[in-house]
Amino acid sequence: MITPTDSTASLAIDTKSIESLKQSAKQNSPESLKAAAQQFEALFVNMMLKSMRDATPQEGLFDNQQTKMYQSMLDQQLGQNMASRGIGLADVLIRQLSINQGSDDGTNGSGGVQTGLSDMVRTDLLQSMAPRTVKPSPRTAEEAGAAITSSSSSRPAHVKAFQEKLTSHAEEASRTTGIPAEFMLGQAALESGWGKRMIRTTDGTNSHNLFGIKATASWKGKTVDAVTTEYVDGVPQKRVEKFRAYDSYADSFRDYANLLRNNPRYEKVIANASDVEGFAKGLQRAGYATDPNYAAKLTNIIKTNFSS
Repeated sequence: MITPTDSTASLAIDTKSIESLKQSAKQNSPESLKAAAQQFEALFVNMMLKSMRDATPQEGLFDNQQTKMYQSMLDQQLGQNMASRGIGLADVLIRQLSINQGSDDGTNGSGGVQTGLSDMVRTDLLQSMAPRTVKPSPRTAEEAGAAITSSSSSRPAHVKAFQEKLTSHAEEASRTTGIPAEFMLGQAALESGWGKRMIRTTDGTNSHNLFGIKATASWKGKTVDAVTTEYVDGVPQKRVEKFRAYDSYADSFRDYANLLRNNPRYEKVIANASDVEGFAKGLQRAGYATDPNYAAKLTNIIKTNFSS
């Protein structure tokens, strides 16, 4: 009886070990099956390494056809050595091929012709090759706010100050609307210039209007007149408009939440509140602002400064 050699422990370019593998495979033994599965695993690893090399720029001083040849030989041996430790693919193949060996008539045990991997083994194969990921659990408004605060340590001072002052109000509005607190903080930053361009009365009193909400005929609260830029047919024009005024930033966030929650034009904004770009584009489509680049500006601010 021919004893199959461990191909993963030999040189990848050793033709004798490959010939030995061919001879042992004819015996249909468990040992030869294992060796063949390991060799296939080595081939698979080598293909991955080759793809990685092809995706890497190779314009160095010493890069030429000779170095590429030796690099290829090195990658083949590296794949052989990695396969000797195992990545799970060989084990799946052994299980599948063992099933096939136990059915000489080419059926899968239920009378049907077996044309490929069984569903169970195919699942095992995909799971063994898939990257391990952990699905994040849903966060409450308080947890989202804590994430915003904890991830802001490396951000500019004006961003951190803006967050510390307004995060609690954004969390309250988030519970009302379902819109993530960081989305609202981003919009408040865009509309108010990070709190540096607040709308003020003639005597300098702060209107606390963080979101640039205008005072329409239905508004019964305090108002303040201010110059603003409106886009008409894509052309910016300066106008004096009447805006709402609040007693505090908390009132501003509450009124903003009520506006989006109760105005039918913003229904799709609420529906797409889980996605930054969907939220920003939804606001622009609903006519929140006339600036044609409003969605792009808002998306950039949120992703740059508030993404955890």
